[in-house]
Formats: sequence, C-alpha cells, structure tokens
Amino acid sequence: MNDLHEFLTPINLDYLNDDADYNDGNLGSYIKAYENDLPDITEADIILVGVNEQRGAGLKEQSDAADVVRKQLYRLNYWHTDVSIADIGNIKPGLALQDTYAAIRTVLTELIKLERTVIVIGGSHDITLPQYHAYGNIKRIIDATVVDAAIDLKSESMLKSQSFLMEMLTGEPNFIRHYNHIGFQSYFVHPRMLETLDKLRFDCFRVGVVKEGIEEMEPVLRNTDLMSFDISAVRYSDAPSTEYSPNGFTGEEACTLMRYAGMSAKLSTAGIYGYQPEMDYRFNTAKQISQMIWYFIDGKSRSKHEAHFDDKQNFNEYHTVFTDSDTMFLQSKRTNRWWMQLPGNEMIACSYNDYVNASRNVIPERWLRAQERL
Repeated sequence: MNDLHEFLTPINLDYLNDDADYNDGNLGSYIKAYENDLPDITEADIILVGVNEQRGAGLKEQSDAADVVRKQLYRLNYWHTDVSIADIGNIKPGLALQDTYAAIRTVLTELIKLERTVIVIGGSHDITLPQYHAYGNIKRIIDATVVDAAIDLKSESMLKSQSFLMEMLTGEPNFIRHYNHIGFQSYFVHPRMLETLDKLRFDCFRVGVVKEGIEEMEPVLRNTDLMSFDISAVRYSDAPSTEYSPNGFTGEEACTLMRYAGMSAKLSTAGIYGYQPEMDYRFNTAKQISQMIWYFIDGKSRSKHEAHFDDKQNFNEYHTVFTDSDTMFLQSKRTNRWWMQLPGNEMIACSYNDYVNASRNVIPERWLRAQERL
C-alpha cells in the first residue's frame, strides 16, 4: 500500500470530531483511518475511499462530499464487530479530470487485486467510469449494476456524468458480461434507449416495478461485481441535496438495496455518487448515505454466515421439470437465499418466486434471460 500514498490525502479527524467525542459504540472508534499513516488493510473486510471530483458534472469546484458523509457515518453505532473497516482517505484531485480518473483507477485496481470490498464515497456519477476501468486493468470480465433515475447514455451531452455509460458499455476492449439498471424513471428515459439495452440482453428495472417487489433485486445484486448508486435515484424528500426528481426510492428502500449489495460475496466495488453538500438541507442526504453504508456493512456481516455449495447439509435441494429440463434449485438454510441451475450446470442466484414459477411449469424470466445471454 505504500506506493498509493501519492494518490491519497489523509483524513482530517479534527473536522470529523469537532463537536463530540466518539464513544466506544461508534463506528469512528473502530474504523482504521488514514490520519498519519495508511492503515493495514490486509485484514479489512471493507475499505472506504473518498472522491471529491465533480468536474464531470460540469461543476468546477472540488467538493468536500466524502468528509461530510464520513462525519455522519463515524457517529453511527457499530453493531457488526465481525466486519473490519479501514478508511484510506481521499483521492487527490488531478489538474485535469482525466488525471483524477487515472488516480482512482490506480487505487481501485490495487484494492481489487487484494480481494477487498471497496466503497467509494462522493464524486459525480461519471466516477463509475474509472471504477469500471479498474477491472479492465486486470482484464476481469464483470457484471455491473447501476442504480439511477436516468440512464446516462446521452452521447450528445458534453457532461461525462450524462454520457459515461456509452463508453462503459460500448468501448473496446470491453469487460462487461452483463449490465443491470435499477430504478429508472420512464419519463427521463427515451423509449429507444430501453429497446437498445434490451437487444443487448441487458436488464432494466423501472422504479415502480422494483418498489413492488424489491426482494427480486437481491439475486441481481448477488451476481454483481460492480455497483454504482446515483443518489438521484432517491426521492427529493429523502435526499434533498438532489433536485432531480420528487419521485424515486425511499430512504429505506435505498438502504435495502445497499444491504443486498453487501450480502454479495461477488461484489468488490460499490460507489455512492452525486452528493452535493452545498444543497443538503440539515445534512439529511449525508445522513441518508451514511445509513446506506451502514446497511451495506450489515449485509457484509450476514454474508459471512453463508455456506458454500459443497456444504450440502446447509442447503435444501429441489428438482423441478420445465421445458423438458430437470432443473435443480438450492435454498440456503442459513440465509434463505436461492440459486437455480442452468442447462450447463452453472448455478445462478435467483429468488423464491423463480422456484415457484418453475414448479408450476412456467419458465422463470431470470432463467430465460440467462439462457439468451449464453
């Protein structure tokens, strides 16, 4: 980690702790933070890194978004003593936007190589691009999931925050195996954009559909390597620093999605982007983001209790027949999560509803979409 010093700035703990000391129950008392020296991350389950770059959204000034969120996060109570957390500070901004991208890409590449789970705090939504390119540096093919009210494929836009998905999904060489988009609001998305994504066999979930059955997003996030959450997906009343839409996910629903992400043994990076402190009434959005991170930690704690497939005594096994195929379903006795088998014997994450449909001789849509991609 010593070679990453040049890309990082330490945390100002005096700012975080300016009006109250942490007690022995606060996260701030347990997080190994970069104040003078980088912490040892070899045993860390989760690593926090801040990004204050927002020129990709057309904003010239650097924000202090990461530290404002930290100030709220460090005050939350630490329930999950089986989860070790390190905070390695903030990425140094470059002279140009691309310089900051390069620094983020370098830092995340090294952390992914160490097989750590990384949470990126702050920055505009285009920071998803260097987050993705970190996997390209190590030639890793990934599943990516974005939570956003809009779909940032506007190639005509001069703002990276509105167009980065075009480069991410169509650039060469490409390392996207599958892409999911959660929470789009139809009036912000051109119909042809959805048609194009569907032809590519990518999955897009409208906000209303997700709200009606949010538990169906758990298998989606269980299969994900990279997650990017634009805080504009949360409705204005729950995240007032964004004026994007009065509609969207509630704060509780956003926390549920982050908890599902934390439960994924596959996910290695998650970013929460788009926070603008200067627009945040009474820091309610910072509190919202900090609680989303808390629920991610909660999910990580639960994931530690999941059994491996070879530990058969911790799974219920069910067999059903549809489309003349004998398909096996596994249900974890520890977490109650489900998996289903594809014809090539690959096991993919699924939900209880997929099993119910299969037992009624109805092809689960998740099974069908996976087959189409193959």
